[in-house]
Amino acid sequence: MSLDVDVLWFDSGCLDAEHDRRLEARLRTLDPSVNWSVKNQARMHARNGDAPYRDSADAMRYWPETATAVAVRRTAPDGCEVCAPLGLDDLFALVLRPTARYVSDKRAVYESRIASKGWLAAWPLLRHAEP
Repeated sequence: MSLDVDVLWFDSGCLDAEHDRRLEARLRTLDPSVNWSVKNQARMHARNGDAPYRDSADAMRYWPETATAVAVRRTAPDGCEVCAPLGLDDLFALVLRPTARYVSDKRAVYESRIASKGWLAAWPLLRHAEP
């Protein structure tokens, strides 16, 4: 299984997806062993069919799984801040659960992600649960 790192940011004044691609290329030069994904959350609402997001935390509320809606940012040389708008309980309990809209409206998207990511095979203690 490869190491995936998702970098998210929010700038409604820079909606060009090519900017994200340039950032990914730069990160690959720093560590080519990582599968980097950079996404400006200010533009992701259009792809997802949602109203514009207010900030990155708001965007994360619309993600498919509760346990993946977690972000960490460095605040000082030895500090960090955790953003988990859907909570940390499922992450710490090793529970894979769809968020409300992925239970019904976007269930196929959720199921496809589960299959393509291979999480259940990679982590045998991970449990799949419904909300």
